[in-house]
Amino acid sequence: MKLVLGSASLRRLELLARIGVIPHDVRPTDIDETPLKGELPRLHARRLAAEKASALVLAPDEVALTADTIVAAGRRIMAKPADAREASAFLQILSGRRHMVITGVALRTQDRLTVRDVATRVRFRRLSAEDVSAYLGSGEWQGKAGGYAIQGRAAAFIPSINGSYSNVVGLPLAETAGLLQSAGVL
Repeated sequence: MKLVLGSASLRRLELLARIGVIPHDVRPTDIDETPLKGELPRLHARRLAAEKASALVLAPDEVALTADTIVAAGRRIMAKPADAREASAFLQILSGRRHMVITGVALRTQDRLTVRDVATRVRFRRLSAEDVSAYLGSGEWQGKAGGYAIQGRAAAFIPSINGSYSNVVGLPLAETAGLLQSAGVL
């Protein structure tokens, strides 16, 4: 089976390479990622991963891998911030508290769709106004769920996590490897 990655994320390509997986093709999808009214974070991540997988046209010998990562503070879903103002608001919400990073992962063949989700608890230290301002100035928040990247400068904000580190980066590798093995890709 040939793997098609339904994502434009360079982080996901790098993560897959860590487990020896190089996609045959990369085909980003474009779906509406707006949460449904009352949608819970875990269901939201799963739904988006499934919709991305379903949006891809596959040949009989192809299998699609898609994912969507969100940050959740309680029931509040924090996707990618639209601008620095929203990123600042996200960082202020996360400051001094725990939150969840949830990734929905979908694997699809022409006749089967499998969806999993992985949640990791992340703890932020209390952030000062200077911390937030410097981080926003770095631009690293752009395109990142919750407005931060654990693999970058934001690592200094995070004293502990409980769960999968690769999940917080954008793709839970152990679970993804299991899905790929079940489809005959690994």
